Amino acid sequence: MLATQLIWLFTLALPVASIAWTVTHEEIFAEPRNWCIKTYKQSKYFFIRKLLYLFTCEYCFSHYVTILFLFITHYTLLLPGWRGYLIGGFGIVWIANIYMSLFALLRQAIKEEKTRIEMEEKIIKKKDE
Repeated sequence: MLATQLIWLFTLALPVASIAWTVTHEEIFAEPRNWCIKTYKQSKYFFIRKLLYLFTCEYCFSHYVTILFLFITHYTLLLPGWRGYLIGGFGIVWIANIYMSLFALLRQAIKEEKTRIEMEEKIIKKKDE
């Protein structure tokens, strides 16, 4: 039973991380995200600022995606009822954010390597001229 719950924990964190990262970082949602950033920085209303910030922070957004997945799957961790939902929800958020951190590090390493290669190619072209 615990093994099944742990498999569910690590599996449910994957789509949560994917959705949270996509909405808060990827180009496909850039325009709405930029609008949210602009509007929350200019808004004088606390509730509006916090609501719009939600769509720009992967950690914050992952909580709401997790709530949706808990509602859909009825996943609980360790205990039945509301306590299991609470523990499972925070567990999913934690694992999803580890996944997103690892993904960010991987993307940064790839970008760094790509930049290094481009610089080396420019140096080689200058030597050939």
